Amino acid sequence: MAFGIKRKDLVNWKKKIDEGEIAFLTHYWLDDRFPSSKTVTKVGCNDLEKLAKWGEQYGLQKEWIHIRNDGYSHFDLLGNRQKEILEKERLFDHMW
Repeated sequence: MAFGIKRKDLVNWKKKIDEGEIAFLTHYWLDDRFPSSKTVTKVGCNDLEKLAKWGEQYGLQKEWIHIRNDGYSHFDLLGNRQKEILEKERLFDHMW
């Protein structure tokens, strides 16, 4: 279950994706499959090859991209990998 998303942040994330940028959106999230994770960062781009290439530098496999028909395909980052990637991307405001 997702929560804690501000409409403005979601609109900005989608706008960046529509413009072909690598876009980050972090929000609170609860899922019984991942009890130690309280947030998720969605990293999206409408250019799937660009997104896959971005993910390669962090050991993310192309097959892990959540392909969406609405054009907002993305990687889901959780736990330690989420923290590690956000630190390397210097996106400290996404870490809560």
